Amino acid sequence: AALYPERVAFPSSVILKGLLKILFPFVVIVNWMTNGILRLFGISAAQIEEHSMSKEELKTVLNESGALLPARHQSMLTSILDLEQVTVEDIMIPRNEIVAIDINDDWKLISKQLTHAQHTRVLLYRDQIDDAVGFIHSRDALRLLTKEQFDKPSLLRAVREIYFIPEGTSLNTQLFKFQQSKERIGLVVDEYGDIQGLVTLEDILEEVVGDFTTTQTRTPSEEVVSQDDGSFLVDGGANVRDLNKEMDWEFPLDGPKTLSGLIVEYLEDIPDANLSLRIAGYPIEVVEVKENMIKLVRIQANKRKV
Repeated sequence: AALYPERVAFPSSVILKGLLKILFPFVVIVNWMTNGILRLFGISAAQIEEHSMSKEELKTVLNESGALLPARHQSMLTSILDLEQVTVEDIMIPRNEIVAIDINDDWKLISKQLTHAQHTRVLLYRDQIDDAVGFIHSRDALRLLTKEQFDKPSLLRAVREIYFIPEGTSLNTQLFKFQQSKERIGLVVDEYGDIQGLVTLEDILEEVVGDFTTTQTRTPSEEVVSQDDGSFLVDGGANVRDLNKEMDWEFPLDGPKTLSGLIVEYLEDIPDANLSLRIAGYPIEVVEVKENMIKLVRIQANKRKV
């Protein structure tokens, strides 16, 4: 049957059709008896038929599909199921890493920054990033730069309105909102309206299909440096969720999004360098602290029980 499926299938279908007709009365009787027993316990058969699989059940089916489904396809489908649990804070570019231009800077400096911009869209602001003006598309910026009368008013006229995203929005919801509004980029704001980070449509798609080669952000592998003694030097700004995925670690995900924030929350204080602690069973040493931020930490790879 495995070698010649079509040859075997057609003759077998005739036999199966006959068996179905013969066994049909027995199937009806068994179903009637089963439904009667369920009604005795207050269970409706219609409710059972309407029952759909949970996300965890779907994940189990995907994991058990084995060779029937390529590993990459399994990973993509699992990521789609996880979009509801992941929020924009998990994938956003933090405010201190947003590439932006202060329009109150020297005009020559602004022109230079626009010329060498590596991103398709650049944020413009006045004095501080919370006073954001809007995004300028690199195509529009280059078009203006070729004109002899390129000045601040013409730049501001080309600015596009900012699309704001409330913090806590799930990726599944935000993907739908991007689709509805025809937007590709937005700023994440907290309950006070302060800018927390930046999210693009590409960031959400990368959660499903993996990193694009055009991305300018640092990957977890670039933020983690293996040491000869088996430990790892990790950037304090590394995303905890990305570290767990990349390094197969088990740091808690229900709190701060960065490793630095996780350590500060655990200590309830900003630590000094050379301080050692243990989080989720992992020995951690604070290597460098600068401007009240943990810049570098050392993590022992092997999780140890207390």
